[in-house]
Amino acid sequence: MTLRAMIVDDEPLSRQRLRGLLRGSPDVEVVAEAGDGRQAIELIRHHAPDLLFLDIAMPEVDGFGVLEAVAEEEVPAVIFVTAYEEHALRAFEVHAVDYLLKPFDRERFQRALGQARVKLERRRSDDVSRRLEALLEDFEGRDRYHQRIPIKSAGRVYFLDVASIEWIDAAGNYVRFNSGGDTHLLRETIGTMEGRLDPARFVRIHRSTIVNLNFVQEIQPHFHGEQVVVMKSGRRLTVSRSYRHLLEERLEGASS
Repeated sequence: MTLRAMIVDDEPLSRQRLRGLLRGSPDVEVVAEAGDGRQAIELIRHHAPDLLFLDIAMPEVDGFGVLEAVAEEEVPAVIFVTAYEEHALRAFEVHAVDYLLKPFDRERFQRALGQARVKLERRRSDDVSRRLEALLEDFEGRDRYHQRIPIKSAGRVYFLDVASIEWIDAAGNYVRFNSGGDTHLLRETIGTMEGRLDPARFVRIHRSTIVNLNFVQEIQPHFHGEQVVVMKSGRRLTVSRSYRHLLEERLEGASS
């Protein structure tokens, strides 16, 4: 992955030093330089760099003003390069990758560049996931329920067949799909996922659990008016009282 970088600093010697440091990184291409904030705004819009080395104290428009003037979707990953430490807190409030305080050495520079690589790789991976999901939804446009679910793992995206999912449970900010002894995580709420699955096949039995009726072996009584769903795999899942009537309705519908 080649990173398209831009340098913004009103001091020519500072721009020259940054260029020199970047020559040791073959995966980084400097596509533009600017000596003031106004010029920087124009060049960011024109070149759409991936990474921005940005000075803060510049005449007319400072570094923060540059970021405010650029549309949110056009803002690249930012490494601030400045001689003033008092701006550090504000820099991270605008989600800067790093804050290089002049003077800095090559090792410190490489650490900042490494953080930028990680952030940009994550951003690109997220973009690919969103595009694949949108493409899949478009492909399945006549069916409002998911047939396959894109899962991102270790930098790759694969598709999980919904029909193979035995049950789903909540795991913090994620949902966990249980399928054939394997588990797959997706950053989603269980409530949102419930609305994307065919209710004729999937039913919520607990605030944190959804089951695929095709994999239900039997239902047994449990304590305090609750029930237990026994899956074909032998896994036992609790049915809370508040969802018991929903399970009964779906089972009646499936048998009719």
